[in-house]
Amino acid sequence: MPRKIAIVGSGANGTSIGVDVARAGHDVTLIDQWPAHVEAMRKNGATIAMPEETVVQPVNALHLCEVCTLKEPFDVVLVVTKAYDARWSSQLIEPWLKEDGLLVAVQNGMTAGTVAEVVGPERTLGCVIEISSGLFTPGIVERHSPPARSWFAVGSFHPATKGREGEVAALLSCAGACEIVDDILAAKWMKLVSNCTTLATTACLGKSIVDAESVPGMRAFMLRAGQEALDVGAAVGHERRPILGMSERDVRDSNRLVETMLDRLMEGFILPDTRGVVLQDWEKGRKSELDNLNGHVARTAREAGIAAPACEAVSEIARRIERGELEPGVENLALLNDLAQSYARG
Repeated sequence: MPRKIAIVGSGANGTSIGVDVARAGHDVTLIDQWPAHVEAMRKNGATIAMPEETVVQPVNALHLCEVCTLKEPFDVVLVVTKAYDARWSSQLIEPWLKEDGLLVAVQNGMTAGTVAEVVGPERTLGCVIEISSGLFTPGIVERHSPPARSWFAVGSFHPATKGREGEVAALLSCAGACEIVDDILAAKWMKLVSNCTTLATTACLGKSIVDAESVPGMRAFMLRAGQEALDVGAAVGHERRPILGMSERDVRDSNRLVETMLDRLMEGFILPDTRGVVLQDWEKGRKSELDNLNGHVARTAREAGIAAPACEAVSEIARRIERGELEPGVENLALLNDLAQSYARG
């Protein structure tokens, strides 16, 4: 049965998901803050350029300021903004979410609790997303990972939503493989581990994820940052959970879990020229999600009284880049290693 869906934050990933869901026959409204992008989609439809094909889909697109003109509530709202925009974007759309509707933060970072504070945990599901895409030209998304190379997980963390996960999984399955998991917060932390391994870390070198990993010494540093995130998660109560299509046995039997996750990501989801979202933000002159990635791990570690020197180093170098004090470049690897050693010494 067709459902009424809103995508709040219809940038690269939001537009990609929205187009797939619309092509499946649902009533989809795309809402975004970039005026030129909204106008281009209105005029020409949304173009999704993938490695094997290009899809052009007519869409209903709204500017943020036009949300107040909506007349009917939505069954499901997918919030696909930056993680740091989770609260205000949820507040924006909450009046148009049905009383029995579901809002899902399809974002990096640990944003499920933030969304639940706005719309109530009885109307919130958690989600993990693995899509790689970019938006540099209004109306045209460069989707590096088509549905066959995209992955989601959804789950409940409140008794009132138990059993409703399938409603959202059915939608996200239009855009990639989607699993229902029993501990979505642990799964989201595992995605945070993956992101701490790759996103801001490789952005500091100014290269694609694949090219950065090939720089001598970089893979070891990436794994160190990811291991810290895994250890900090365990310290605050997040159990290890399989993501990215891994099995329980993959997690249980691995004594190199972070490396296994990185290899799975590189082999199944990342193309050679894929630039991480943090680097894309810097290229656009935008604030990145650093504070929701390595910065969140470093902050959580300090609060728990444990060390996360590699994540602290990534956070410091990345902030210096965002302030304009440094440029992304391979030479930053030496700075990362020196800072991590300094933080480790206390």
